[in-house]
Amino acid sequence: MRIKYLNQLMVLLLLSLFSCENQSPTSDTPLSEDEEQAFIEQGRLIAATTFAALSTKLQEALQQGGLKQAIAYCQLAAIPLTDSLSVAQGAEIRRTSLKFRNPQNAPTAAEKLILEEYEKTIKAGKALKPLVRKNEKGQIAFYAPIKVNAFCLQCHGELGQTLQEEDYAIIKERYPGDQALGYVDGDLRGMWRIQLTEK
Repeated sequence: MRIKYLNQLMVLLLLSLFSCENQSPTSDTPLSEDEEQAFIEQGRLIAATTFAALSTKLQEALQQGGLKQAIAYCQLAAIPLTDSLSVAQGAEIRRTSLKFRNPQNAPTAAEKLILEEYEKTIKAGKALKPLVRKNEKGQIAFYAPIKVNAFCLQCHGELGQTLQEEDYAIIKERYPGDQALGYVDGDLRGMWRIQLTEK
C-alpha cells in the first residue's frame, strides 16, 4: 500500500515538473505603462546597436569580396556576433522570420505567434510597433519588426530581378532549404526578439 502511494506521488510530481517546463513563454502578466515604455526603449537601443554592428560587418565583407564573401559572413559570423553582443548587452538577442534562411533562426512557437500577429496588423493596414511580453517567471521579451530595405534585396529580393540567378546559386549552396527571398522594399522581413532582465 505504501509503495503504491509513493508511486502515485512520484507520478504527480513528475507531471507537475513537466507542466512547469512547458508553460507558454508569452503568457502575459501585467506591466505598468512606465515599465512597458522603459523595456521598449531598452530593447530598441539593443536592437539598434546590434543592427549597426551586423550591417557594418556585412558591408565590409561585401566591399572586400563581393556577394560571395558577404554570404559567407552571414553564415559563419552573424550568429556568433549576435551571441557576443548578447553577452555584452546582458540580453539574449535573436532575429527570426517565418521565411528564414538559416535554420538556426527558425521561430519558436511563441515567436511564430508574434510574427503572425505582425502579419495580421499589416493586412489590417495598421502600423507595426515594438511590444513587450512578461511571463510568469518575470522574464521580459522585447519584439520589434524588421523591415526590408533596398540593400537587403541583393540577397533577399525577387529572383531574376533584384536577386540575380548566379548570386542565388551561391546562397543555395550554403542554405539548401532557404525560404528568405521574394521580398520587395518595405516588406516585413522578420523580427527581433530580445530577452531582457527585469530592472
